[in-house]
Amino acid sequence: MAVKDLQLPPLLHSRSSSQFESNDDNNRGLQRHIANKMSRAKLIKQTKEKEKSYFSSEPAEVTFQKPRQIRNYGSLAKPRFLEQLECLLKRELEVLDNTQDSKVQELRLQVYQEVFGHLIEEFKTYKPILSAIKKEYDITLAHLRDQIRDLLPLRPKLVLVSEQCDKKILEMRVQEREEVRALKQECRHLQSVIESMRSQQSALQIQVDHLKEDLATQYQLYRDERDARKLLITRISTMQSTQDAEHDDNNEEDESEDPVVVKMALQVCREDLTKAQIELNRLQAEYSDVVPRRDWDNLNHLHEETLMKLETLQTDFNQVKSEYDTLLEVHQKSAPTTQQHGSDSQHIATTPRPNWEQCSDILGGTERCKELFEGQSSQKRLEILMKEINSQNQFFTGLGTSSDVPIYLRYEGKLKNLKLKKADVIKVIKEIWRNKMADNEKNDDPRDLQTFLHSYLVEQYKDKAGEWAYSLMESVQNNLKDDLICLFNDVLTGKVDESIYHGQTQLLSHLLKVLIQSDITQCGSLTVSEFSEALRKAFPLKSDQDIEELLAAAQTELESSGVRISYQTLYTEDTDGQHKEFLSLVKKQATAERLQYISELRAQLEGKGEVDAEQLWVAFKTIDPSLEPENLEWNLSVAFQTKESELQAQALEKEVVLQRLSVAHVKRAGPKG
Repeated sequence: MAVKDLQLPPLLHSRSSSQFESNDDNNRGLQRHIANKMSRAKLIKQTKEKEKSYFSSEPAEVTFQKPRQIRNYGSLAKPRFLEQLECLLKRELEVLDNTQDSKVQELRLQVYQEVFGHLIEEFKTYKPILSAIKKEYDITLAHLRDQIRDLLPLRPKLVLVSEQCDKKILEMRVQEREEVRALKQECRHLQSVIESMRSQQSALQIQVDHLKEDLATQYQLYRDERDARKLLITRISTMQSTQDAEHDDNNEEDESEDPVVVKMALQVCREDLTKAQIELNRLQAEYSDVVPRRDWDNLNHLHEETLMKLETLQTDFNQVKSEYDTLLEVHQKSAPTTQQHGSDSQHIATTPRPNWEQCSDILGGTERCKELFEGQSSQKRLEILMKEINSQNQFFTGLGTSSDVPIYLRYEGKLKNLKLKKADVIKVIKEIWRNKMADNEKNDDPRDLQTFLHSYLVEQYKDKAGEWAYSLMESVQNNLKDDLICLFNDVLTGKVDESIYHGQTQLLSHLLKVLIQSDITQCGSLTVSEFSEALRKAFPLKSDQDIEELLAAAQTELESSGVRISYQTLYTEDTDGQHKEFLSLVKKQATAERLQYISELRAQLEGKGEVDAEQLWVAFKTIDPSLEPENLEWNLSVAFQTKESELQAQALEKEVVLQRLSVAHVKRAGPKG
């Protein structure tokens, strides 16, 4: 619709035209006509903009313009229709204000809607756009009423949820306070435990210092008694010789003395002689095996000198041997035919026999030395020694860096042979185990022994790690009869699980702890009954026969059948760093008990080809009902070679499961109490 074709109705209704008649003069009528023209032009412009926004298919941007301020050229009276609408609106609103209904606002809105409807009906020209406006408002109000109607039931639910949330928050705060209180109590308890352990450690340190002082004092007393014994023997010899010499010179004087006095003096001398003889016998019995310190120092110094001489002689021997080989080759070239005179069998050795035991380190240990030299002559022993020396290479050849070579042996080229002794090998192995245990405590997923050994050698010896690795493995192979070295080799090669070594260490530590707790006097020794009771307390599952064997082994090791057993001496090591008879028997019995436990498990699984985790769990609980859940889960993880949290319903061969358990530290649970 064009703007020029739009015919605007008069602003005032024909029925209200009489209200515009004025008794004023022509000037006021002229002003009114001008104002009507201005209003009509303004309405034409606004109608054009509204039609564009209303009939356009695209949404128009709504702009709100502040109405222009129109000057009032004269006072205009309200139209009658407007006054009627205002009166109707006022009357209806007054009626609604007097009521106490809760829906007053909706009724007021209905009154306004009716008034607006009359207004629309009156203005025929603007009825379409005003009806559209009213319709949109009605639709919007209906939509808002529906939303309010839907949201009203949610109000009590919101209040209820809010109350429940507040209640849960209060409960969580109470629970948090209780947990904090419990954690504080546990912290105080742990602090008290730490303090008690520190006090126990200080007490043990004081005991160790006291024992060291007692040992030094006792050693000093032994030396003083030894010197006193020698002086006493010298004095007795001198007195006897003096008495014999004076006996002939004083025969006449003795005859003139009183017989009673002489008899009493003789009796006193006999008593003194008896006491001296008893003391002399006691000293001889107690100090027969004691070596004086000066003799020990002399022997140690002589041993060091002998070792130095042996090294010098070995170097000279190698040099002389090389020269001899050279001369022999020259001699064979110059004189092909030689005559031999004499016979080796006619040679009689007149020189002193050498100490062949000094060659044990070169031949791979004392036992191998005895096997090679047993029943052989000196000449034959020398030939065997030369053969072994020649067979021992001064250098190793690296096995390469391929994946099938153990990681700690992945080296190339020539590597020097360090020729480690057995004592050095044992010392290195103990240091490796000590660092391995510390590494296991730091890491949740511990490394295997091969990987740790490689990192340890690289960190400890840096560029010489390869030499140490090959030299260590050669010495290990030459001393496999030693328990500690053999166990290290088995763990390194994967024959047994690492838990075997840790289990033995924990076993011996537990036994020592029980023995210390049983030692009420803290003197370092227990009576036979106390020692036997401590063994039963430490090993409640052992039979009486096993306890008697341990007791007999302890007495045999200490070479004492007395009433007290020095348990601290049982934990001393020999010159090679190995445990003695008692602790070896403890480990041997533990191994036998583990194998017996596996045998019972094998009998329980009899007739089954494959075993899953559930069946193995039932078998363990059948033969060992008191087994704790964490130990049972560890046994299952060892059997199926997986983590405890990843056990699945997988089945393996029975023999494979039993083999894995037999090489791990699987033990029977002790009685609960």
